[in-house]
Amino acid sequence: MTGIQHEYQGYNNCGPTTLGMYLSYWGSPLRQQNIAPILKPNTQDKNVSPQQIVKYVQSKGFKVHHGLAGNSGTLKQLLAARIPVMVETWMEDPTEGGMGHYRLLVGYNDKAGHFLAHDSYLGPNLKLPYRQFDQRWQVFNRTFLVVYPRSQAKKIETLLSWRTSSIRTRKHALKVALTETRSTPGNPYAWFNLGSTLTRLNSPISALKAFRKAEKLGLPERMLWYQFEPFQAYSQQKQPQKVLQLARQVLRKAPDHEEALYWRGQAHLQLNQKSAAKQSFRQALKFRPTFGRAQEALKGTEG
Repeated sequence: MTGIQHEYQGYNNCGPTTLGMYLSYWGSPLRQQNIAPILKPNTQDKNVSPQQIVKYVQSKGFKVHHGLAGNSGTLKQLLAARIPVMVETWMEDPTEGGMGHYRLLVGYNDKAGHFLAHDSYLGPNLKLPYRQFDQRWQVFNRTFLVVYPRSQAKKIETLLSWRTSSIRTRKHALKVALTETRSTPGNPYAWFNLGSTLTRLNSPISALKAFRKAEKLGLPERMLWYQFEPFQAYSQQKQPQKVLQLARQVLRKAPDHEEALYWRGQAHLQLNQKSAAKQSFRQALKFRPTFGRAQEALKGTEG
């Protein structure tokens, strides 16, 4: 696919940089230097979530589909129609260790068995073998983003078909996760995806059973830097001490992690520790002043 301007990322800037590459395909001048100050005003921020990206591109007049439980067929269908796709995957770096990483898929080659990606860290036209790619994509419940101008809406919504329905997508994600926990019961990501999907379906009790199984099997140290459904499920089930434990795990290595600070604040509220909750919400807002849920939570403590 041509017309995409590859760019290497600055520190912890894979989200803004990959998005900038994507937007270049649609003729936008926005690049990481324009996007990063909005998405991550704290330059040390370890994570830009898909939800933040969705909100940003919508503010710039683009439409976006936040997909879940994707598969190679969907990716290939979009790529064949000359629509790039942004995916969230796991990456192992020999010096930095394991981390979440966005990539922009720009093509595929069935004969050679790989996708092509513009990678803000490793370079353009990176070959991603199908099997290895899916293993690393599974860590993030096979999340993908399709960003497009309104003029392309009919074409892309036709390509996405039933995936434009959030409830059908969540039910599909549940089916995939259940299938994978049965076929590969020793895979912690299958169980984590089951927990995440059940949380999205408002079934926190069942979600916690899946999260405990994933935790027992072993998850990467940085898993909760990027995915927060365990915080939500434990909080919904009124288990603030567990929420505090998870927050400590994240904050030990990433003391400026605003999501962990937010959930720590929620746990303090459940423990009737209002002063500590305020402090956590204020810290979260220090690192991301536009963090809407933290703003609302802080406002609630001041009423």
